[in-house]
Amino acid sequence: MSLFVDVRQSFSRLQLDVRLELGNGLTALVGSSGSGKTTLLNIVAGVMRPERALVRVDKDVLADTAAGIWQPAYRRRIGYVFQEPRLFPHLTVRQNLLYGRWFRRGISTDISPDEVVGLLNLEPLLGRRPSRLSGGEKQRVALGRTLLASPRLLLLDEPLASVDREHRAEILPFLDRIRAEHALPAIYVTHTWSEVAGRADHVVHLRDGKVAFLGSVHDFEGTIPQ
Repeated sequence: MSLFVDVRQSFSRLQLDVRLELGNGLTALVGSSGSGKTTLLNIVAGVMRPERALVRVDKDVLADTAAGIWQPAYRRRIGYVFQEPRLFPHLTVRQNLLYGRWFRRGISTDISPDEVVGLLNLEPLLGRRPSRLSGGEKQRVALGRTLLASPRLLLLDEPLASVDREHRAEILPFLDRIRAEHALPAIYVTHTWSEVAGRADHVVHLRDGKVAFLGSVHDFEGTIPQ
């Protein structure tokens, strides 16, 4: 998979102007608060329409403002895991998971609910409602629901930000399993380098709305003050 992004959006305190091309693997998207990381994900996902955008996955043009093309979010086949799990409180874990399948109608996929349940160890949770889950359990369910939508690209916007330190260590191995068993390309936003160190294949560093670094983890780690 290749993702090409060329976007521009003006805010009162930020001028987002990003042009980049990403391939397979896990890309860590890093930068200080307010540098434009979440805005960039929102544009790629189709939940925000900017002043200028050209977004392309392989040969599929998702957005081209110059040509008047804007695919709605539900047609882009991009999975988005937010900082908050955003589960339906009135539904059980099983029902929340199966909701993700609604978005893959007409899309052939090899992943099944049973496989996702096994992958994320959700069997003991299936009959519970979100109010009876820990923060780490909620995020595992959110990941499962996203996987069942059969995305071709996964966006993770600080998915562990609302999870305590103990449960962060619980979730990271599941992210490793998703990468190993399904080779799903992903962009992972984080302020905590340890979450992606040893996991990321590429790094994009945003500074004041611009790409300050794009390259390998090895080269990026050489820029981090010791």
